[in-house]
Amino acid sequence: MNTVERWKQEKHPLDVIEDVKRYAEEGMSFDEIEADAGDGEWERLKWAGMYAHGRQRGYFMMRTKVPGGRLTPEQAEVIGEVADEYATAPEAYGGENQNNIWGDAFLDITTRQDIQKHWIEVEDVPEIWDRYGEVGLTTIQGCGDSARNVLGCPAAGLDDHECFDAQPVIAAVSDFFTENREYANLPRKFKMTITGCRHDCAQSQINDVGLVPARKEVGGEEYYGFHARVGGGLSDGPRMASNLDVFVRPEDAVEFCRAVAQTFKELGDRNNRGVCRMRYLVQQMGPETFEEAVRDRCTVDLRSRGADLTEGYTGDHVGVHDQKQDGLKYVGFNVIAGRMGGDEFAAAARAAREYGTDDATIRLATDQNFLVTHVPEENVGDLLNEPFARKYRPDPGPFSRGAVGCTGSEFCNYGIIETKNRVRRWAKALDRRIETPDDLEVVRMHMSGCSASCAQPQIADIGFRGETVDIDDPEGTTNEEGDNIVEGMDFGLGGSLGADNEFLDWVEHAVPADAVIPALEELFDAYADERTDGERFYEWCRRVDNDRLRDVMQRADANVAGGVPHEEVTSDD
Repeated sequence: MNTVERWKQEKHPLDVIEDVKRYAEEGMSFDEIEADAGDGEWERLKWAGMYAHGRQRGYFMMRTKVPGGRLTPEQAEVIGEVADEYATAPEAYGGENQNNIWGDAFLDITTRQDIQKHWIEVEDVPEIWDRYGEVGLTTIQGCGDSARNVLGCPAAGLDDHECFDAQPVIAAVSDFFTENREYANLPRKFKMTITGCRHDCAQSQINDVGLVPARKEVGGEEYYGFHARVGGGLSDGPRMASNLDVFVRPEDAVEFCRAVAQTFKELGDRNNRGVCRMRYLVQQMGPETFEEAVRDRCTVDLRSRGADLTEGYTGDHVGVHDQKQDGLKYVGFNVIAGRMGGDEFAAAARAAREYGTDDATIRLATDQNFLVTHVPEENVGDLLNEPFARKYRPDPGPFSRGAVGCTGSEFCNYGIIETKNRVRRWAKALDRRIETPDDLEVVRMHMSGCSASCAQPQIADIGFRGETVDIDDPEGTTNEEGDNIVEGMDFGLGGSLGADNEFLDWVEHAVPADAVIPALEELFDAYADERTDGERFYEWCRRVDNDRLRDVMQRADANVAGGVPHEEVTSDD
């Protein structure tokens, strides 16, 4: 049993919720919390949805779970107001100037349809929880070795391409696992996605459990339900999920997910924390044997597969779209790297109330963007004229539209490089500097600050993974430590989900950050010259040999030798 498992045995992780209230009431510092509860408390605090900041001792990141990404305007407004009031840096860390792009009091939309806030102090947590409780929000099990936020299609109930609205199933599964002590101590995090839409935007191929729409004939009648995929995931050892030979009725989805969690709980590795994710268990057992283990633990009859109804993958919902309800639209707003002001998010919530019907919602998407739904067609123009809408416009350039970034070294314990500011600068610069084909609406550029893959680089057209680079500088320039270490990244090309799903190839390793933009310019020049009709960038990257891709990228180095220096983009616009 590894160290984390011993900590969880010493005290059930959900017990930390009451401890947080005591720490707040007694005004305890980080040193006092450690003296009271020991090192293991920082791990258990994850079950309260709290991560200690990596570089700013005394502060937390707090994660809000949003099942299926669906928020009422009241919930979204509270989230924005809480960020504006509590996610604020002290003067010692720069105050409102602590971030040169976003300033202060911002929030981050994540690739799991969560909301993250930074600079949270423990004494403020009970007040935040009280305000959340009034509108039905929670941070409990936003992190930790338990069921995480359940993903869904952000356009559920809106688009004609769905077979049925799976949001009630998402809510039922989320309710079952949240604060359920029996399933709150699993070998590692447990990620589920459930959708009734044909386009799999909830990413079933890279989750521990993915339920996707299916149809089954039983006794001469047809029923809609789910097919199941298991064992997907990214980080080190990425794996696409395997299909099980099961048909899950919507009313049986909670029990099926419980049985999978039970299988993971009983058979998952609790020794080597590096290989205890469920995907390793599925790989080791094989999908067929894993399915038998799930069936043995499931209390409902699981029929064999029917007709799969998934047709492909839709990566985003940016833009103005028709709803299947007559006269209504939903608008997908582009939030580069998922970061925006708490006041702006609250403004979007108030706009949803003002311009939408009584059914209006705010929806979070896995590409870190958000939707405002149920907007009468005649109100769309007024909505788009709101200040937040002009900033997070629904018609961005292709690089801005596809830009995803993790927390990075700014706050994360594991981050090697800064990500959020860099992703925003790069996306805007690339939209200006690279002319893409008219039919290429989005270039998915994902940047993770380390190998943990929170930004999902393996499924992107262009993926980055943070590294440090020891450069051979002829001028002898050194950093504060006296060596030639700079921020850099592994550089990958050609990933995607869907019918042609494939993880990208890490084409180059340890590329200095200031060499990336010139290399991308060379790649897109070659792509424009060589692409076939309608060929996407990731398709071209797969068709072209990796050695050829490296040669194209290295033309940028030749330009440097010819007197054109590499310069990392530093301005916002």
